Amino acid sequence: MAATLILSGPSDLDQSSQSDQSASSRSNNRSLRVAEKERKKNEAEDPFVLALKYFSDVEAGTPVHGNDDVERNLVLVEKVAYSKGLTPEAVSIMLEFAMSLRMGTTLCARVLKCLIPATVVPQEAVVRAVVWLGVGKIPVGTQILFIKWVLTVFDMIDAKDQLRAVYGFIFNFVTEENLCPYICHLLYLLTRKESVRVFRVRKLLELQSKLGRQPFLLSLLSLYKVFCPELVTLSIPSRVKSGFRNHNMPWKSALIAVQKRNGAQVASSISLASTMKTNPRKRKHCHLVLPVLSSVVSKRAQTEPSSSRKLVPLVQVHSFAQLLENMHRIELPAQMGSLLGSSLALQYLDCVQDESALLRFNFWLGYALHEEFLFRGDGGASQNSEEALQFLNTLLSTQHFLQEGFSCSEAFLFKFLNVWDGSLLRPQILGLLSSIPVVPSSQIGRLLFEPLMQLFFTSSLFFKCGLMDCLNNMLLKWLTWHSVYALEDDLDISLNSHTSINMTLSGFKDSVMELVDFVGRLASLGLRLEGCHSLLLSFILDFYETVCDTFLKYGLPLVVMPPPGVFYPALLATDPVSVDRLAYIMYRYKVNLTSAKSQERLTEQAFHISRQTFREFNHYTVVMVNCLWNSKMFQPDMGIQLGEELLLKSNVPQYGKSFDLIHHPAFMSYAVDFHQRCLPGRQDMDLNSLKHSKLWSWYQEYLFSQGYDGLKQFVQSNICRQLTASDSLPT
Repeated sequence: MAATLILSGPSDLDQSSQSDQSASSRSNNRSLRVAEKERKKNEAEDPFVLALKYFSDVEAGTPVHGNDDVERNLVLVEKVAYSKGLTPEAVSIMLEFAMSLRMGTTLCARVLKCLIPATVVPQEAVVRAVVWLGVGKIPVGTQILFIKWVLTVFDMIDAKDQLRAVYGFIFNFVTEENLCPYICHLLYLLTRKESVRVFRVRKLLELQSKLGRQPFLLSLLSLYKVFCPELVTLSIPSRVKSGFRNHNMPWKSALIAVQKRNGAQVASSISLASTMKTNPRKRKHCHLVLPVLSSVVSKRAQTEPSSSRKLVPLVQVHSFAQLLENMHRIELPAQMGSLLGSSLALQYLDCVQDESALLRFNFWLGYALHEEFLFRGDGGASQNSEEALQFLNTLLSTQHFLQEGFSCSEAFLFKFLNVWDGSLLRPQILGLLSSIPVVPSSQIGRLLFEPLMQLFFTSSLFFKCGLMDCLNNMLLKWLTWHSVYALEDDLDISLNSHTSINMTLSGFKDSVMELVDFVGRLASLGLRLEGCHSLLLSFILDFYETVCDTFLKYGLPLVVMPPPGVFYPALLATDPVSVDRLAYIMYRYKVNLTSAKSQERLTEQAFHISRQTFREFNHYTVVMVNCLWNSKMFQPDMGIQLGEELLLKSNVPQYGKSFDLIHHPAFMSYAVDFHQRCLPGRQDMDLNSLKHSKLWSWYQEYLFSQGYDGLKQFVQSNICRQLTASDSLPT
């Protein structure tokens, strides 16, 4: 009985508890219904709700003038908007009223100016308003005001998916000249990679040709180029200042006031939406921090003796001798990025034919380069950080250590050149560019020459010099690879020891020829743009010192002469070093051509030199001899021709001697010094007296003693002059 009582006791208690809860629930529901009725009653009596209902139900064509109801209700809405802000429902009603033109265009601007959201803006309301733009009845000023409002409250819109769904509809308004700056700003905020299409790029380029290089067009094109660099071939600065203006002035003060009253952080987000620098991917350089070299096995396994296991973790190898002993038992690290921080790991990667290791490393490196330098949304502002600089310097030192580049860095550079401004991390980018492997002649123009040409002509003198040095180093590495990897039957120009590009000798020659011709065009135009600057000329002559020895020094059967735009500025330069270097280059051309000609006669396998190459060399040699030695400048057969009347008007006596070794602007100071030393007793200085046999020979020796070995070699190899007994020192 006791047990029965105990079991039945709780059952009675549960039943009573459930009945109490049911009664309480009915009481709460009754209270909620009463509260809901009270709220609806209050809302029905609320003038603001009545005002919203008026604008929601007003019929089209209702007159504005003399209508006291519309004025009273609009003043009430404005009062609430400027004091508390409008609810999402109120924003939807008022925006629909303004854009649908139910009461004409008189109230549109006034309604738009009072659309101060308290919390968020419904996306559906904005989409409906955008659709109303296509009706064609809204005045242009009102359309601009609406787009400005959308830009102001962009970050307060609760979602963006439907807006992006009508991206093409919004894009159509870029053809409206008055709307174009604001539509471009809105498109900039809405653009995703899938939004970039060829026809849109073409339309923007057409507008640019019509309106000029407007900042808003450049800003949108720059974003398109970040997402799809292959579609936008235009050279665009990576950082465009003031690409879009702030359009939030009509609403800024009201929004700040509402923010303070409501305690919501609205104004800060608005300022971000109204500027150009939107950072959808704002993050740290998480890919630029090199991981620590570690093993993929557990800690317990690492403590076991190496001899008891088949694999030896790379982290346990501390010397090159240990690396050699365990070369075929090395275990790759857990993160391939750690290879950049270990010289032993790089040596292993270079020595072992392990395709999987190279693929893993290239995948990691390519992903890091693309994510941190191509796909960032900050316009490259944070790429000047120490992490980016240190990462690229480490990559450069790695490529110098291995004496070769990586395929992923090559693919990255071809894309990055299309968005590069020429100044961001310039030494590092040019250093990486100089290490790319040989590019086939059919692709080198599109991948390399087109973006470099645009950068060259829009950048400073120092960039031009840096690019010339980069292209010279690139040519040196190509020629070195040829001299190392050239085989009798085939040519293997190798990017690295694992993946190579097999290319025939004729294909390699075509690529080198394209590069040399490209540099010749850049050099000729660059010297004209920079007024034959001696610094730029020095880097150009560095390049042609490499070109002139391609046959003898690197074994490449190719001889390419410099263009006239390089030869004559160097010949007529005002500094003696440039003239001396040109003389040395012409001397080396003669040595290479003579050697190639002799081999062509002796063997059938030697390459054939075109007659045009010999004609160019002979012409340049005759010009130099006539100019520096024979005092016959401005002859009819020279590349530089001036009319006889113009030369006479210059009032330069004996103008043919103006550029010989005595009167040349580069050597005149030496001639004056030599004259004072050899003829100290003369009252008047007659530099023409130095042309007498003995003085002329002595003057040459004096010039050669100043270190102008190139000039000495050129004179000795091209000019033969014998002294006679009748030659005497003039009195």
